[in-house]
Amino acid sequence: MRHQVSGRRLSRLSSHRWALYRNLVTDVLAKGKIITTEAKAKEIQSLVERMITLGKDGTLASRRRALAFSTDKKVVARLFDEIGPGYSERAGGYTRMVKLGPRKGDNAAMAQIELVK
Repeated sequence: MRHQVSGRRLSRLSSHRWALYRNLVTDVLAKGKIITTEAKAKEIQSLVERMITLGKDGTLASRRRALAFSTDKKVVARLFDEIGPGYSERAGGYTRMVKLGPRKGDNAAMAQIELVK
């Protein structure tokens, strides 16, 4: 039984799953929005919000934590220079998930996750 076990496995090993999360979060921060499956969007939404909170903090320790998670140094620089300060007045809720309907090939539920503002 899976009582009180959080998160989805997404049919991947844990190392592959975390690599997927890192790539998706980096893409959201780089492009502003991405289209993915609904399950993946729900999983990365909290990770994106956590990264933006690190960008708002702006300390060296926060920058190092962001660099340890992200796969692109330019995205981290953009996070701390543009994205984080842009949400300085906002207490939370930096992302929005819009459901798009089923994918044509395999009927998977699709969603778009985007930065608010």
